[in-house]
Amino acid sequence: MGRMSLPLSRRREFFSGCRDELPLLLGVVPFGMIYGVLALDAGLGAFTAQAMSSVVFAGSAQLVATRLVRESAPALVVVATIFVVNLRHALYSASVAPYVGHLGLRWKLALSYLLTDEAYAVAGSRYARDAGAAEPSPLRHWYFLGAGITLWTAWQLSTAAGVFLGAQIPHRWSLDFTLALTFIAIVFPTLRDLATTAAALAAGVVAVLGFAMPYKLGLIVAAAAGIVVGLAMERWRA
Repeated sequence: MGRMSLPLSRRREFFSGCRDELPLLLGVVPFGMIYGVLALDAGLGAFTAQAMSSVVFAGSAQLVATRLVRESAPALVVVATIFVVNLRHALYSASVAPYVGHLGLRWKLALSYLLTDEAYAVAGSRYARDAGAAEPSPLRHWYFLGAGITLWTAWQLSTAAGVFLGAQIPHRWSLDFTLALTFIAIVFPTLRDLATTAAALAAGVVAVLGFAMPYKLGLIVAAAAGIVVGLAMERWRA
């Protein structure tokens, strides 16, 4: 690859990632606005609410944390719940590790920070498509970076809109439904076998049944149920 074509290829990969991330922003932007509004309702200051989006950068964890803070949940419950909610990121990391293991430390740190649900959905799909290619692009990490940067920018701006303009959003819009739609859009394309489908169904059913549990503990129980059912189905198939 020539010196002139290398920057062009990097740019092409980067903007391809940006482009492919755009459809998911239809759910991300309302989600970020909801978080900003709920953070203020929970008693967090505007600076703290915005800083959480920049430092934590995990929408579902931020949303659960604000609700637990609003309910005056014990610190141990908040930490344990957020830990369980974010365990999926360990699975994301294991999934993309074979494709980014050759990168330097700075690349790994940057991509690990940007590795969220929507970024993984786009980057993971790209890696899966290239798995059978004779010569997969060695610059796919630029695609990952483009998807992650696009998501990060949208999340910061939508959070700021919720924090500073939340009072202007009519309640009749009921934007909270977009949270569920976002995760449905991410999860549905990955349900390609019996084990993952059974795990998703089990977790969904348990989450609904455990909705009234205090401190959102139904999320922990639902996650555990999904894991157990998924593993059981894998063993049964084997």
